[in-house]
Amino acid sequence: TESSATCEVCEGAEEMTEPLKQCTAWLHAYFCEPARTASLPVPAFHHPLLQRDSFTRQVLWTLLRDVKFGEAVSYKQLADLAGNSRAARAVGGAMRSNPIPIIIPCHRVICSSGQTGNYGGGNLMKEWLLSHEKLQKEKLAY
Repeated sequence: TESSATCEVCEGAEEMTEPLKQCTAWLHAYFCEPARTASLPVPAFHHPLLQRDSFTRQVLWTLLRDVKFGEAVSYKQLADLAGNSRAARAVGGAMRSNPIPIIIPCHRVICSSGQTGNYGGGNLMKEWLLSHEKLQKEKLAY
């Protein structure tokens, strides 16, 4: 069911740095106006994990770039996209290491069987995020 709650930004928004404003705008769009996420710049990421050259970094950037809003991909499919078709377990490790879930949408990675698999925010949250995206994508199709 749809929530009647409105999306709000906390007080003090005028004091935020530009990267935080970008992040806030992106998250607001994700939850309230998903069609806008494609036109917004992705917030700058300065986490060390995303700076090192590693398979985890490759997987996370591939996920961000290639798996769009309302889509899902299996761990194996993401391993293929990231260049190592035999690294499905390593993809699971990359999802657990994701420092910025939702923005780097690890909730979109599911089991080959179609089951949702695990999620750091809890399986109910993963299911909610997938349902949110499916519902919003269906609305955009009309």
